[in-house]
Amino acid sequence: MSKLTDVPKRILIGRALRSDRLGETLLPKRIALPVFASDPLSSVAYAPGEVLLVLSIAGVTAYHFSPWIAVAVVVLMFTVVASYRQNVHAYPSGGGDYEVANTNLGPKAGLTVASALLVDYVLTVAVSISSGIENLGSAIPFVVEHKVLCAIGVIVLLTLMNLRGVKESGSLFAIPTYIFVAGVFTMIAWGAFRGLVLDDIMRAPTADYAIKPEHGGLAGFALVFLLLRAFSSGCAALTGVEAISNGVPAFRKPKSKNAATTLAAMGLLAVTMFCGIIALAAATDVRMAENPAEDLIHNGVPLGPDYVQNPVISQVAEAVFGKGSFLFIILAAATALVLFLAANTAYNGFPLLGSILAQDRYLPRQLHTRGDRLAFSNGIVLLAGAAGLLVGIYGADSTRLIQLYIVGVFVSFTLSQTGMVRHWNRHLAAEKDQAKRRHMIRSRAINAFGAFFTGLVLVVVLLTKFTHGAWVALLGMVIFYATMTAIRKHYDRVAAEIAAPEGPSDDLVRPSRVHSVVLISKIHRPALRALAYAKLMRSDSLEALSVNVDPAEIKALREEWERRGIDVPLKILDSPYREITRPIIEYVKSLRKESPRDAVSVIIPEYVVGHWYEHLLHNQSALRLKGRLLFTPGIMVTSVPYQLQSSEAAKRRARRQQDWNAPGSVRRGPAQVRSKESSEPKS
Repeated sequence: MSKLTDVPKRILIGRALRSDRLGETLLPKRIALPVFASDPLSSVAYAPGEVLLVLSIAGVTAYHFSPWIAVAVVVLMFTVVASYRQNVHAYPSGGGDYEVANTNLGPKAGLTVASALLVDYVLTVAVSISSGIENLGSAIPFVVEHKVLCAIGVIVLLTLMNLRGVKESGSLFAIPTYIFVAGVFTMIAWGAFRGLVLDDIMRAPTADYAIKPEHGGLAGFALVFLLLRAFSSGCAALTGVEAISNGVPAFRKPKSKNAATTLAAMGLLAVTMFCGIIALAAATDVRMAENPAEDLIHNGVPLGPDYVQNPVISQVAEAVFGKGSFLFIILAAATALVLFLAANTAYNGFPLLGSILAQDRYLPRQLHTRGDRLAFSNGIVLLAGAAGLLVGIYGADSTRLIQLYIVGVFVSFTLSQTGMVRHWNRHLAAEKDQAKRRHMIRSRAINAFGAFFTGLVLVVVLLTKFTHGAWVALLGMVIFYATMTAIRKHYDRVAAEIAAPEGPSDDLVRPSRVHSVVLISKIHRPALRALAYAKLMRSDSLEALSVNVDPAEIKALREEWERRGIDVPLKILDSPYREITRPIIEYVKSLRKESPRDAVSVIIPEYVVGHWYEHLLHNQSALRLKGRLLFTPGIMVTSVPYQLQSSEAAKRRARRQQDWNAPGSVRRGPAQVRSKESSEPKS
């Protein structure tokens, strides 16, 4: 099977890279920004809409609170960015929030953070892809009609691109991300110029609609609760900020400095775009509703179920650039594309965190292994599978999925910043240099404010979103936490059991005797080779063993055994129910029961075939026997292979394939050969 999949694998993800080329995959800041910050940058495409959707519950009069909510989100963004700049300098190894919490608050806090981040990464892929599908669907009806299928197709495509390696996928994703950023800034600048200088009146396509409030005339606690819920929805703009602190090892040197610079650039770009879109939405009178079919009114009549509500950024772009204009189309295409690529933040964060957790024995060890392209391939595939499952369950509906969002990221924010406060307290207790102490005190103040603010937001998010779906994210965190705890207990238990003792133990005691048993079905070359090998072992006792399933075959076996004069006793086991595995297992166990200090060596002749379909026709009984014997103490199982002609042909094919290169991998031959050939005189 590996031969059949080798060529497609090389075409899809490229040739394998040597381990010593890992340094070539490190990212400069211009590539690291779209790789690690595409999620918070792209979230400005839906975060302003989420704010307006919540405010619409109280009617259009509540929209005048949107600038103040934007200011609160900006303050929170700058607080989180400043806090994480301390993280990347203090913990540059790439563990991010998990390492900070694990080191300073203990393993349970670290595992809580890891669970929250894993859930958040899966949701990032599901929300980003679903939102991108909805943006694209406004222009292509087929996409809307097959949302789930298209979303899963995009997940598969992103998975293949990331399996090719971080640097390759980052270079590919950089262009649409920068086009999106440039498009949004152009829209903000042109909208401001038209409104402030030219005094143009810009109207969104929904400007003439009225909103039927679900709860009109809100005041007091009810209004405060609504504003807090709108703020928590706007905090979707902060998702993915932590990915840079988790991905510091992927940066070029100096790693911490480059990561901190990238964080600052990401924060500045994200808040500027977020505030600009909120301001333009207010200036162009954008109208949004959680249930637009019934709550949006035009000429006194609800719009009905056929109405498709476009995102805020799309409505603002139409008001500023004009529907169908070149810049409008470019920004719409870039928005849809960057929302797809926003999932790339998770594709880089999840596998790296999974690798660290696997190294700490909280996840299967396979997640710590790099693939052919030096990416953590198993983590990438696991993330894709989990996100695809979530997209299928929620029907690729970003409005339903986004209610699950944010909880995990603010759990990690809060615990991480609390851990950093303890980090600085520990270092301040030992530091005597006054200049360094002043720097540490300033850093501690930043992290303390970050812990307080993000903790407050976490409480707000839990209160306002719990019944709207946040409980699903919490359940996911509990499942991840319990699973990782169980995995760690298993690895610890296995490590304790197999640890080599310092003094004498039963494992060092030689068996009193060795009984060798050769399994025979009929006399052929593989059986004779197994008998010859068994004799070479010089066991204390040796016998051949066969199971009586067909009396005629057993009679023929006895006759040929005697005719050939084979000097090994042949024992026949009766099997009235025509079973092969059970009689052998029971016989071997009886040998162990009679002499517990003896070892039993079971020798199994096997065919070696060269084609995958031939494996289905041979060695099935041997495979079942070995599987059962593995669970029997004191039993040693030895396979004696016999290579058939098809295996020799497969070996020759393998040798030929060693010289095969994927299409495009070699164009003119090795440089040293070319130079040698070119230096030879022509005849």
